[in-house]
Amino acid sequence: MLDREGFRPNVGIILLNHRNQVFWGRRIRTHSWQFPQGGIKHGETPEQAMYRELHEEVGLRPEHVRIVARTRDWLRYHVPDHFIRRDARGHYKGQKQIWFLLQLTGRDSDMNLRATNHPEFDAWRWNEYWVPLEVVIEFKREVYQLALTELSRHLPRPSAPNRYLRNGMRQGRRDDGHSRPAPLGGELPAHPAGAAADLPTRLEGLRGPLSPASPPPGAGAGGSEL
Repeated sequence: MLDREGFRPNVGIILLNHRNQVFWGRRIRTHSWQFPQGGIKHGETPEQAMYRELHEEVGLRPEHVRIVARTRDWLRYHVPDHFIRRDARGHYKGQKQIWFLLQLTGRDSDMNLRATNHPEFDAWRWNEYWVPLEVVIEFKREVYQLALTELSRHLPRPSAPNRYLRNGMRQGRRDDGHSRPAPLGGELPAHPAGAAADLPTRLEGLRGPLSPASPPPGAGAGGSEL
C-alpha cells in the first residue's frame, strides 16, 4: 500500500524501560541494530499497526506497555534503488513513519523474539536512549535522529535509583574488602558510541535453530525491514 508519492505507511517503536533505556534489536543474521518497525495494513490505524508489530517482533501485548507519546507528523526516508526489487523501481520510494514512544510496564521476561515463525531479531539489549546510529543502516539514520529528538521531550522521569547506584553501576566487594563496580542486575554495560563492532548482545534464550530468516533488505519493495 503506497501513497501517491510512493511511500509506504509504517510505524516505528521506541520502547523504554524504567531507566529510560531503549529496546535495541539485532536484525536476524546481520550486524545491524534497529528499533522495531513495520508496515500499516489496509484498514489499520497507526496505533493498531504498532500493537500488532510490537507483538510480532518483540512478543509484547498491549497490557505490557503504556503509550507515552507519538510523532506529530510522518517522518520519511528514501530507500536506495539497489535495495528495491527491480520491478518496483520508479513506484516505491521508501517509508513514511509514525513513531511511538512506549513505556514497558511488564517485565523483560515478557519479551519473546520468536512470537511468530518469521522473527525479525535474533538478539536484543537495553541501550542508552541516544543509540549509536553508526550501527543503523545508513538511509534510516536521519529519521532515527528526528524521532529520538522529537520524542525525547516526553521521556518519563526515571525511577529513583537505589542509593548504592552510581552511573548505572553498583558497588560490589572484592576479597580484599575494597569496593569495585559490578554490572547492575546482570545487565550488559552501556555501549560506547564508537565501538559498533564490539556491541555486546543479549541472546533471548533461543533453543535450537531459528526459523528461516526474513528476506534480506533488498528482497521486497515494501517489506517491514525497509
